[in-house]
Amino acid sequence: MSDVAASAAAAAPPAETPAADEPTFEEEDEEKELEMMKQRVKEMEAEAAKLREMQAEAEREASAGPSGSAAGSGMEGVLGAEEEKEAIDARSIYVGNVDYAATPEEVQQHFAACGTINRVTILCDKFTGHPKGYAYVEFADPSLVQNAMVLNESLFRGRLIKVVPKRTNIPGMKASRGRGRGRGGYRGGRGGYYPRGRGGYRGRGAPY
Repeated sequence: MSDVAASAAAAAPPAETPAADEPTFEEEDEEKELEMMKQRVKEMEAEAAKLREMQAEAEREASAGPSGSAAGSGMEGVLGAEEEKEAIDARSIYVGNVDYAATPEEVQQHFAACGTINRVTILCDKFTGHPKGYAYVEFADPSLVQNAMVLNESLFRGRLIKVVPKRTNIPGMKASRGRGRGRGGYRGGRGGYYPRGRGGYRGRGAPY
C-alpha cells in the first residue's frame, strides 16, 4: 500500500503558484481606487476652473455695465475733492502752542497783517470738546503763507507759537495732526462777525 500511495503522489501534478509579476486581487483593488481618486481630482479641478471663469466673466460684465460708469464718475469726484483739499492746504498754515482759551477771532487778528484770511479753525478733542492747542489758518492765496512764516515763534497770548505750512495728508496714512472737531472757523462771507467788511466767524465748525 505504501508503494501505491507513493506512486500516486509522484504521479500527481504539482500545485500551481502565481507568477511573481502577476498582480494579486488586493493590488488590483488598490489600483482601481487610485484611478478613481485621480478621476475625482480631475473633476474637482475642472469645476474649480469653471467657477473661476464664471466669476471673472461676472466681474467683467459688472465693470463694463452702467455700474462701471457710475464708479468711474465717483472716482472722478474723489479725485476732484482731493485736488481741492490740496489747493486749500497749499494756502494754509499750522499754528501750534495756541492758548487753550484763544478764539478764532484772536487768531485772525494775530495774522491779519499777513493778508486776506478765508478761515481760522481751532481744533478740539472730538470726545471732550476741549481745544487741542493748535489751529489752522487758510489764506486767500498761497503766496501769503510765506508772509505768515515771519510770525513763527511770535508771542500770542503769552505763548511762543509755532507757524509752519500746512501739509497735505496722504490717504491711508495716519495724520499726526488735523483730527478732531474744529472750534470756530473764520470763513469769508459767513457768520455774524465781519472784520473790515469781509469774512465771518462761526460758533463751531467742522474739522478743518
